[in-house]
Amino acid sequence: MSDIPIEITHDQHAVRRQKLADMRAGGFDPFRAHFATTHFSNDAIKSQVDGQDNTVVVAVAGRLVIIRDMGKSQFVKILDQQGQIQLYVKKDVVGDDAYAAFKKLDIGDIIGAKGTLFKTKTGEVTVRVESSTLVAKALRPLPEKWHGLSDPETIYRQRYLDVIINAESRARLMLRSRLVSHIRRFLEERSFLEVETPVLESTAGGAAARPFVTHHNALDVDFFLRIATELRLKRMLVGGFDRVFEIGRIFRNEGVSRRHNPEFTMLEVYQAYSDYRGMMTLIRDLLISLIREVVRPADGSLKIKHAASGVDIDFGGEWREVRYKDLIREATGDGDWFTRSKAEKIAGAEKLGLGVNPSWEEFEITNEIFSKKIEPTLIQPTFVTHLPKELCPLAKITLDDPTTIDVFELTIGGMEVAPAYSEQNDPDVQRAMFEAQAGEEKHTIDHDFLLALEHGMPPAGGMGVGIDRLCILLTGAESIRDVILFPQLRPGS
Repeated sequence: MSDIPIEITHDQHAVRRQKLADMRAGGFDPFRAHFATTHFSNDAIKSQVDGQDNTVVVAVAGRLVIIRDMGKSQFVKILDQQGQIQLYVKKDVVGDDAYAAFKKLDIGDIIGAKGTLFKTKTGEVTVRVESSTLVAKALRPLPEKWHGLSDPETIYRQRYLDVIINAESRARLMLRSRLVSHIRRFLEERSFLEVETPVLESTAGGAAARPFVTHHNALDVDFFLRIATELRLKRMLVGGFDRVFEIGRIFRNEGVSRRHNPEFTMLEVYQAYSDYRGMMTLIRDLLISLIREVVRPADGSLKIKHAASGVDIDFGGEWREVRYKDLIREATGDGDWFTRSKAEKIAGAEKLGLGVNPSWEEFEITNEIFSKKIEPTLIQPTFVTHLPKELCPLAKITLDDPTTIDVFELTIGGMEVAPAYSEQNDPDVQRAMFEAQAGEEKHTIDHDFLLALEHGMPPAGGMGVGIDRLCILLTGAESIRDVILFPQLRPGS
């Protein structure tokens, strides 16, 4: 036994501690090492055949969440990975001692049970328990279902309780897992290879973001937690891996909001001999597949409800394609916006009610208008194309407009879901764009990536998909924290 003192926080905790002590004194260890199950709950329910009660034998296990004591029998429900299943425990069947022990169980205890399936008079598939055992004693009670877990901080900090109590949260997070699994299958069926690239990088590249810094003791070198996987994956294109993807954690030491978390999951996918238009086809097919085969709207359509506005987003309809410059001209009411002076652009942004930092570059002023006044209005799937070249140094410059790049940002539900590029594969142009972005901080340039490009990289389309944002969209979550199992929080008191 541990010598660490145990804090008894309330009466129920004390009662359960006493039950544990009594069990141990009687020679019973309630923390078992093993219980052999044959079925999860839903699988057991589906295996019941109408008119054939007490013929299918199952062994199930889970957490007690409902107890209805009827004297010499009990109806209880347990919760496992798939959901709930009802158990019927009768004194005459299990015996006096076993029934007496069963009646001492508490909500939250984890039990295993064996028996046969039958349907009750109300039609509910139930296990007629022949034997059961306590496999893990819950020493602390679960929160009261309706009022016990309402504080958002507690929900995120004690997610394990949230997914027991909150069926909606549980379903949302399980849907996330199925979405990610389906994305993998979808890409693998199209000959994409999943690869893994380093989380620790000597140069933080592939995006414009503030990195987290850590120290590698053995090498005595500072490393950055990666802010993107792009430059590593494009090295694989150089190496002859023509279709690659990675679903990995990305770290950006920046702000927290409903749509931003410093640690998040990103899908990056690269396809040789394609371009940004090839990525349009890929992302449209992927999202339609996710909705049809994973989300599965009840009406059989390809529509989902946009949580914030209540508007139906129709993935089966036409996906709008519009140039970034045209959206800016429309929002500002100024057809000559891109020939205006910086002072005129500041005045135009302020006229729209936006605060502008005078030190910003002109493209930053323009992009503030896009992000604050345009993007939130794009609810239906919209490909915003040909963004200013300053926003990304890794894309091909548009042939008919050298101020823009061949890219799109797929915006749905008022937020960017997936940017994609025709990837820059000219090493000299890439070097010049890196140097322009780096300014005086030339040490931030990934020279090894430029060396790789000099060996020849095929033309390619590349795309990033924010998995967390995608899950917000497809699950109707209010915040990115609702789709992350364990979001970062300040240490608890």
